[in-house]
Amino acid sequence: MSVPVFLAERADLAGAAGTEFVLGGPEGRHAAAVRRLRAGERLDLTDGAGLVAECVVVESGKDSLRVEVLRRHDLPAPSPRLVVVQGLPKGDRGELAVEMMTEAGVDVIVPWAAARCVTQWKGERAAKALARWRSTAREAGKQSRRFHLPEVTELATTPKVAGLLSAAALGVVLHEEAALALSGLALPAGGDIVVVVGPEGGISPEEIAAFREAEASPVLLGPTVLRTSTAGVVAAAVLQARTGRW
Repeated sequence: MSVPVFLAERADLAGAAGTEFVLGGPEGRHAAAVRRLRAGERLDLTDGAGLVAECVVVESGKDSLRVEVLRRHDLPAPSPRLVVVQGLPKGDRGELAVEMMTEAGVDVIVPWAAARCVTQWKGERAAKALARWRSTAREAGKQSRRFHLPEVTELATTPKVAGLLSAAALGVVLHEEAALALSGLALPAGGDIVVVVGPEGGISPEEIAAFREAEASPVLLGPTVLRTSTAGVVAAAVLQARTGRW
């Protein structure tokens, strides 16, 4: 069984080998009461930004653990950075998309209010939906042993997405009528690769025109049509393998 991962504050992880501290709060409660970790068992702690402390449980309480740091190290962020702009899917497919993209190593997930989105994030609903996406990314990151957790940004408009594409080292838009294949593109060694995934209704001609103006290339992912909730993770897998990150 793989060593479980929990989140902790960077300051708590700053001690050298032999340092002891108490893991409390929601993470400590989950480790002690749900995972039922006991003295002598291993766990890894991370701040979600690359700092990792390999620890052993010294003492287990009702809702906290006292742990000893065995070794600590900083992991560099992966490069090139992979950014997926996700058109808002219907229902709970948004959380499914976030979960899978987190497991696949996507670095930044950008929810996008595309013109043809059935789902709309407005007011209080927007705040709750964004919180669910961020919570999903955090939990999926721990489950998949990620020490750099993905950023889930605020809801983006089409002009904002165009700006991301314009600033990227490579910008692509998944589109079923494209002639270029994603698997055949030349990829940058660094910078951001930005992938745009449209909603169930597809990307409008006006949006495609705006993204072309931002120097993004429409690309074909494959011969089949994927759901919006799965297209991002499939594109991420192709890019992870081709950039050597996998």
